[in-house]
Amino acid sequence: MAAQFVRRDIHSLAGPWADPVLWYAKGVAALQARALDDPTSWRFLAAIHGIDGTLWRGFGALAATDRIPTAAVQRTYWQQCQHGSWYFLPWHRGYLAAFEAIVRAAVVAQGGPADWALPYWNYLNLGESDLPAEFGTPDWPGAGTNPLFVPQRYGPHGDGKVTVIQELLDVNALADPDFTGVSSGGSPGFGGIDTAFSHGGAVHGRLEKQPHDIVHVLVGGYRGQDLTAGAEVDRRRPGVMTDPDSAGLDPIFWLHHANIDRLWETWRAGPPVGADPQDADWLTGPRDRAFAAPRPDGTQWTYSADDVDLAALRYEYDDLSPGSAVVAPPTPADRRERLRTAAPAPARAEREDEAVASERDIELVGANSTELAVVGARVDTTVSVDPEAGARVGASLAAAERPDRVFLNLEDVRGLADGTILRVYVALPAGADPADHPERRAGTVGLFGVRKASLTDEEHAGRGLTFVLEITRIVDDLHLDESVPGTLGDRVPVTILPLRPVPADERLTIGRVSVFRQPS
Repeated sequence: MAAQFVRRDIHSLAGPWADPVLWYAKGVAALQARALDDPTSWRFLAAIHGIDGTLWRGFGALAATDRIPTAAVQRTYWQQCQHGSWYFLPWHRGYLAAFEAIVRAAVVAQGGPADWALPYWNYLNLGESDLPAEFGTPDWPGAGTNPLFVPQRYGPHGDGKVTVIQELLDVNALADPDFTGVSSGGSPGFGGIDTAFSHGGAVHGRLEKQPHDIVHVLVGGYRGQDLTAGAEVDRRRPGVMTDPDSAGLDPIFWLHHANIDRLWETWRAGPPVGADPQDADWLTGPRDRAFAAPRPDGTQWTYSADDVDLAALRYEYDDLSPGSAVVAPPTPADRRERLRTAAPAPARAEREDEAVASERDIELVGANSTELAVVGARVDTTVSVDPEAGARVGASLAAAERPDRVFLNLEDVRGLADGTILRVYVALPAGADPADHPERRAGTVGLFGVRKASLTDEEHAGRGLTFVLEITRIVDDLHLDESVPGTLGDRVPVTILPLRPVPADERLTIGRVSVFRQPS
């Protein structure tokens, strides 16, 4: 079936206030005028992703006079967003499609086009990192306040200037051959780890971690954040996009998720060509709770991954290239040559047994010794390497054909502020300035969801989040460096640089910093 709806890059439209964006604003305004207990209302749809009464009241999104849906309706629809799960991508695709259909119905009711489609914001393109202009001002061509404007977008510097710092982003997830990963220290996969219904899992898949999480944090930020003076952040004033339990209230949320959905299609198209799971539990699951979203007429649509192929949903994207600002991490020339000549790992669908690496294949190479408190502008720790495991990593790299993959884990990260961003470096030379060694940066993580993951109550175990960064390139760089004995040596320094100094009362801790090897 031919696509009926085409999602286009908002910056490619003839703007400002090109017709698709103006109609989006009019549709949003119509949804915002509806009561909370209307399944097609703006706030009801946002609560499907997540709702926290304290946050919502602080944003003026919840009042004592609001009619709250029944407990049965809340159990069916609200608090559904799938994070830290292999359902992250299909759940959000269905959620996005349901939202788009409801907005389209509101557009058509106002005389708009029947083929209206949601734009996407590709902040990975050069010149597109700033918040689209139509979202950044209370003025618009219609009456009243611009429905796309949210004052609680504080940006990376806490000053209301919203931009996505492209230097902090990567799309390394697109190179992962497996959709499904493991939870035991190796790759969490492009799409996440095998879970049941997971409204807040601990281990985020690679696309979810980058660029999904970090864009949420960069856009939302915290009010009054001061990167230069080290001023403490008022964690009671997060931006709307900063926390999963309020993010759906921001109109830019939907354009961000359209771009994440687009990157799923980019991965599927390759190269290398990615393949979605064919497991029945993924295609038709989860078994413990069905995914549900309202239709434009308010009736219930129950869906699973098997229902959200683009062709079935009748939409497509105008462009699947990742983005012109995307660059490969800096690596020595000989390492680049090794990557070209080493046999690539096959896509999952090409493997005879249709299996990804099992949990038992993953080996702990080393870890630091104590919990790490992240306070101030820099934190250092050291991973002690097991000599035999380190030797196995070196032997694998010496073979040069499908060498082991190596991963750095920040385990059990807990804290009170989702707006924190951490840049992580591995094996910096003694006394070196991290800025002089971009080739040793393992990656950047945004702590989207850490507050909720740190709670201990009837709904939450308080286990925090775990972030997995692939460091194979860095480790092979060390392997090629004759001055480093045994590839990793016996101790690997790890340096963590917060984007802004972290105050002690954020209570940000990392339970363990570890290194794992995973056979290719």
